[in-house]
Amino acid sequence: MIKVIVKRLLQAIPLLFFISIVSFLLIKLAPGDPVQSFVTPDMSQEDVERIRHNLGLDQPIYVQYVRWLINILSGDFGYSLISHRPVLTMIAERLPATFGLMGSSLLLSLLIAIPLGLYAAANKNGWFDRLISGISYVGISIPIFWFALLLIYLFSLKLNLLPSIGMRTIGVNSAWDVIKHGILPCLVLAFQNASVYLRYIRSNTISQLEEDYVQIQYAFGSTKREVLFHHILRNVLLPVITIFGLSIPNLIGGAFITETIFSWPGMGSLGVTSIFSFDYPVIMAITMFSSLMLVIGNLIADILYSIVDPRIRPKG
Repeated sequence: MIKVIVKRLLQAIPLLFFISIVSFLLIKLAPGDPVQSFVTPDMSQEDVERIRHNLGLDQPIYVQYVRWLINILSGDFGYSLISHRPVLTMIAERLPATFGLMGSSLLLSLLIAIPLGLYAAANKNGWFDRLISGISYVGISIPIFWFALLLIYLFSLKLNLLPSIGMRTIGVNSAWDVIKHGILPCLVLAFQNASVYLRYIRSNTISQLEEDYVQIQYAFGSTKREVLFHHILRNVLLPVITIFGLSIPNLIGGAFITETIFSWPGMGSLGVTSIFSFDYPVIMAITMFSSLMLVIGNLIADILYSIVDPRIRPKG
């Protein structure tokens, strides 16, 4: 297993290199100029060009990329063009908020989707199955920003039960205060993720119920609950693991829309701010971290495959 992990990580190096080239070119070719953030009405053109030179933006694109790549390989992600702070420091400050929000939403979505999806499939075409299917269709279809605004209007403005923005209340330093601020954004993300998981779990459970081993278990006297959770669940989890692995990059990039709406101080809101201010070093750092997490997510998915089903355990 260790050899397989090392091999996968080595194979990811060319992929990350290609992603860095494409991302760097797209950012540089996008309309906008970060120098405009420093320009004041009384500046001359010479002053503007001096700022551009100091930022290294007057060099050809390939020169800027090579310099950026050399710095990255040495562990230096540079400084923000806007805040003039180290990029790694800015990311390290935002990671706990994003990890907490995205991790809890993924866990909550799995805890909701697995039992509901199994029971919906076990009662195919019943009222419970139709209800769960309708709710999952709504979760997949509605825009996430609309659902977030709906929850804010209902629970914050009308019922005044939960805070609408931020991560903490000014002057309050308690875990419960953080939890209250995270309930609404966590529900928004969990509802969308759980809706996707529900569809996969339900459809795969229905196909598994038609297999011969299920009838054999019933013949041996197993109850429906035992068949669902002791035998079918293992086979149903395989496609869910794939989706879960693809969701891991969100732990770095965060949910840009959700974090922005709720003013959650995570990587998503940092990324949106950096994009609008053309903060190239921060944008590239978030892109590369997200790409690395995608590689790690696929690797974790492969490891979970071998745990759930030893028959597909990789060799080597």
